Amino acid sequence: MQLNSKIAAVVTGGASGLGAATARRLASHGVKVALFDLNVAQGEALAQEIGGVFCQVDVTSEEQVDAAFARARSVNGQERILVNCAGTGNAVKTAGRDKTTGDIKHYPLDNFDRIIQINLVGTFRCIAKSAAGMLTLEPLADGERGAIVNTASVAAQDGQMGQASYAASKAGIVGMTLPIARDLMGEGIRVNTILPGIFNTPLLQAAPDNVKAALAASVPFPKRLGDPAEYAHLAETMIVNGYFNGESVRLDGAIRMAPR
Repeated sequence: MQLNSKIAAVVTGGASGLGAATARRLASHGVKVALFDLNVAQGEALAQEIGGVFCQVDVTSEEQVDAAFARARSVNGQERILVNCAGTGNAVKTAGRDKTTGDIKHYPLDNFDRIIQINLVGTFRCIAKSAAGMLTLEPLADGERGAIVNTASVAAQDGQMGQASYAASKAGIVGMTLPIARDLMGEGIRVNTILPGIFNTPLLQAAPDNVKAALAASVPFPKRLGDPAEYAHLAETMIVNGYFNGESVRLDGAIRMAPR
């Protein structure tokens, strides 16, 4: 797929971090980009910067996702590209003792479900709705209708202590990548997933310098945090390389996460 002003894209979680870097990269090629995110201030500012459109969206809400796709398509036309970067996480042990009282407690199940709903179900919701829209498009010269890129995590394969819900949600994204690619193979829609390692996103930028330095030192090579622009570069490769399909690829400097 050639990136140009005739192509429209939707980037979920597009207001910051990996999503923002991807939105900027796509827009640099003339692609018309719609940003789906909860952060209105950052989303509107970035949309203005890249000449895109911002839609406030909670990916767990069917109504909000439907409304966002409708608005994005009314402005930019039907998207041929979807990049899913919306997600969240936490760190809670499956069961343990309260450090203050010594009381035994387990992971709150409503919290577990929330992570699954945002990261896994939210990703699938956007894939299904975007793919349905892509089916209305005429194929390009090579028979392609669209390309979808999802964001999992290295935690899908080596989740750390306290990451049961996060790792499960990201492993689910990896697990559904090939079946969805097979579902859509007859329609000319490709589906791939990136498993990022430790990236210098807003979440990590708030961490103390010594914590960031220790994380960077744990990466085999290069010994630094990943740059969101490097994620965006791989996302672009997955989009423009027509033979890239059904793959889940780690982008992590060869790190393998320790238990904690």
